[in-house]
Amino acid sequence: MTGGQPGRRTGLGRWADPRYAWRRLLHNLPAKVLALGAALVLWFVATADRRANVEQGYDVPVTVSDTTGGRGVGTRAVSDLTPGTVRVTLSGRPERLRELRGDAIEAVVDVTGVPEGSFTRPVTVQAPTGTTLRRQTPERVQGFVDTLLTRTLPVTLSVAAPPETSVPRYSVTPAEASVSGPGRVVTTVQRLVSSPVALAPGEDRETSLIALNAAGQPVRGVTTTPSTVTVRRLDTGELPVKSVRVVLNDPPPGLRVTARSVQPGNVRVVAAPELLARLREIPGTVDYHEGTYTAPVTLSVPAGAQALEPVSVRLTVERRAAAAPTPPTSTSQKASPQQAGAP
Repeated sequence: MTGGQPGRRTGLGRWADPRYAWRRLLHNLPAKVLALGAALVLWFVATADRRANVEQGYDVPVTVSDTTGGRGVGTRAVSDLTPGTVRVTLSGRPERLRELRGDAIEAVVDVTGVPEGSFTRPVTVQAPTGTTLRRQTPERVQGFVDTLLTRTLPVTLSVAAPPETSVPRYSVTPAEASVSGPGRVVTTVQRLVSSPVALAPGEDRETSLIALNAAGQPVRGVTTTPSTVTVRRLDTGELPVKSVRVVLNDPPPGLRVTARSVQPGNVRVVAAPELLARLREIPGTVDYHEGTYTAPVTLSVPAGAQALEPVSVRLTVERRAAAAPTPPTSTSQKASPQQAGAP
């Protein structure tokens, strides 16, 4: 057994001696410095994308600011804004740019003091905190300043086509709504229609309103108040209904039909199930006269049945050509040979 030197520290106790700690620090110092430098280089390379500034583009909607005469919102409106978005390029830290969305960036065109009519104005982009604006395209937009107009119109109900065996009844709440926006746009709105919806008996649903022009096309750039209505189906289920063909009466002898279009060609009839089972067609009477015209059809519905819609017909009627006259038969007869030889 070999005994240790008296007074010499062992284990962790040696690091309490400054001289020992200093010797260990200086031991292989170049290799230690090189290892530390390599670690720093690797760290910088691994985190370069987090520290470097990068660029990213966003499509930003253009908003309008107008405080003309101190009145601002509620007196004027802008329509036909072209383009409605600008392309904005920002620079910043990658993690900051990744969390941004186009609608979080402000792109404002100020039309304060601009007279009513067409305009071309610059767009001001406010870069969010932690980013820098690099460029925007385009720098100016066009539009039209107009007086803000509000109109109140009845709501037209629109529902999915019901089955032929049902007679649904609906209600819409509220029955009227207002549409507001630039005057020249609002004046083109002819109807406010609820979005088509299919409802089960007794069901109700909230649906959006659509502003339509005279051609039945949606009108953009207007606001409806309220934006939605509640459509409720009031009936409780199906009724005994059958769709049957409409058969018209014949024209008088002196007239002939060259074109005929019955609308609808089939009419829905409600009646007892046993009567509907025997019903194949519904006779219809129309008044014929020469010309091209649309006339109502009078339906001959059996007792105990009822037609659910009116019927009309588009007719083209001509007069028949008069028949050629028949030549008269001669009453004179030739004399017989016996008569010719008589004294």
